Amino acid sequence: MERMVDVDKKILDVCCGPKMFYFDKNNNDVLFGDVREEQHILCDGRKLEIMPDMIIDFRKLPFKSKSFKVVVFDPPHLNKLGANSWMAKKYGVLSNTWEDDIRSGFSECFRVLDNGGVLIFKWNEVQIPVSKILKLTNNKPLLGHKSGKQSNTHWILFIK
Repeated sequence: MERMVDVDKKILDVCCGPKMFYFDKNNNDVLFGDVREEQHILCDGRKLEIMPDMIIDFRKLPFKSKSFKVVVFDPPHLNKLGANSWMAKKYGVLSNTWEDDIRSGFSECFRVLDNGGVLIFKWNEVQIPVSKILKLTNNKPLLGHKSGKQSNTHWILFIK
């Protein structure tokens, strides 16, 4: 049996990437996790840093069940990208097993979420419709909101 990690944080972000939507990218209440740690200079000269607190795989989280009050799940949403494109570096790329990956991600996020806790899920449906993604979990969302210039980004909230 794998060792489970104890944490003293209330919030888990399972794939934080460059923490783009955070007002405080070093918030002490958040455990920032990602499967990668890397730095890049983008084509326009901007620096891109993916520097999680902990390297984790959202498909198999190393935390005890019911460890967090809030879980943020913003997985890669693109599967048709060149490996070295700036979009791949910024957002990550889905694998060929993306449906199983997202299904496992939802399952793990709900496992580590405490009863009464909140899961914040973000998905951009430019390549894969959100309706197809929501079929990968048995949990029903409470509410959602579309945003962005073409309303392709969906913010969806679940309560356990």
